[in-house]
Amino acid sequence: MILKVPRSPFTSSTGGREFLFAFKHITLMSARYSRRNFLDNAVLTLAAGPFMFPQASYIHMYRVGRRAAPETLPQDPLGNILQIEAGELSIGYAELGPRDGTPVLLLHGWPYDMHSYEAVAPMLASRGCRVIVPHLRGHGTTRFLSDSTPRAGQQAAVGNDVIALMDALKIPRAVLAGYDWGGRAACVAAALWPERCIGLVSVNGYLIQDIAHASRPLPARIEAGFWYQYYFLTERGHAGLTANRREIARLMWTRNSPQWKFGEDTFNRSAAAFDNPDYVDITIHSYRHRLGFAEGFPLYDDIEQRLAAQPVITVPTITLDGGADGVVPATDGKAAAARFSGERQHRIVPRAGHNLPQEDPRAFAAAVWELVSRHR
Repeated sequence: MILKVPRSPFTSSTGGREFLFAFKHITLMSARYSRRNFLDNAVLTLAAGPFMFPQASYIHMYRVGRRAAPETLPQDPLGNILQIEAGELSIGYAELGPRDGTPVLLLHGWPYDMHSYEAVAPMLASRGCRVIVPHLRGHGTTRFLSDSTPRAGQQAAVGNDVIALMDALKIPRAVLAGYDWGGRAACVAAALWPERCIGLVSVNGYLIQDIAHASRPLPARIEAGFWYQYYFLTERGHAGLTANRREIARLMWTRNSPQWKFGEDTFNRSAAAFDNPDYVDITIHSYRHRLGFAEGFPLYDDIEQRLAAQPVITVPTITLDGGADGVVPATDGKAAAARFSGERQHRIVPRAGHNLPQEDPRAFAAAVWELVSRHR
């Protein structure tokens, strides 16, 4: 099984920091590219600035000298957080790059925040993309406009938020890219509103939940990784998340990405987003709804009915799996092939865990850039 790196791998440095990458034989899985060798067993220093666009090659990408805590973070590469009213929310977001560039929305997962894209966003912005990185509902500075609005965490809500944000920013079409909750939001938007989606990058493939069949068991090793979902079905889990949100998130980070050596400052910067007053309610509803233990809110009934049909995604898509994902093991992508009717590639990113864009920003940015460059 070969996963082939696209023609535009990106550097992984921001803010003037330099990282070393050893380029070895790549594991990639795409039949679209011809085999070519590039920089076998070489070590390059990649600084912030112009991207490298080598030919497709068989490489394993390794970061040399990963930092352990304590660490000193540079100035936030995402810049100032902006706010905009979009649908039922005031959404906090970062914007990078020229306003007339190809729009790209980068959507984070749970329990993470927009800093999953602290390296990816500047890479794409420097190539001329208009990059939007929002805090999902229940995270960071995103707030509900009304106290009476249901604190819904269901997939219809987070998917609808994507379109509401695009409407508010007057973005007719965009490349949508995400992982975990953000990947699901991107899949929902791409499936139901394909006219708004230039292309899709989704970690772990087709993420629209089949709630009608939520009681079907998964293999035991996968079920074990979903302990938190079953914990949140209980009132003890609700109380536990309220009291221990950071401790739970830290445990999730470690288990989801066993090879990622993040530092304390990196974790704490993202963990501040969990202090959002709606974080617990949104999280609990999300996991109870997807497993059939909580009703959806009527506001989203029409969307949920459409999602229940497991709609096919028709837009150009690149799906990614982390080779070291501790919760969703990497696959060859064939199981979800029928859910994509447009052009699709599937890639395994070696050594990356569940938080793929932060662990290997270069591979994630390359996938996004490929879809952007096709559109230009």
